[in-house]
Amino acid sequence: MIEDFPKYEHICKENDIQSLFAKGAGFSCYPYRVVYLFKPVGDKPATCRLLLSVSKKRFHHAFKRNRVKRLIRESWRKNKQALYEICERDTISVDVALVYNATVIHSYEEMYRKTAKAVHELVNRYEKEIQATH
Repeated sequence: MIEDFPKYEHICKENDIQSLFAKGAGFSCYPYRVVYLFKPVGDKPATCRLLLSVSKKRFHHAFKRNRVKRLIRESWRKNKQALYEICERDTISVDVALVYNATVIHSYEEMYRKTAKAVHELVNRYEKEIQATH
């Protein structure tokens, strides 16, 4: 799979964001609060979209917030493969919001591990959801 993060994988529209937080489920995986929503796609291609949030309350300077978002985007780009495989296999789409809750900027290696853990947890939750419906 090509490891990129194109524009169509970003959640930008206000309605999409509101429905994600209103209808989605969530869990904590330090340093993230993960909110997700699985939905069938019909005739559209299966996608995995991401929303990033870094609080101005925790990082007052924009350059620090931007640094955290760059690290998260890069680690997401490298780890999203497992989630994409499920989306394509079952023709679903998943919207994910990663809210960064830590008060310090972790190293890239730490972000990579934590993002991999969050993606793995998303895959596990989807599998449990599928098992419960069948």
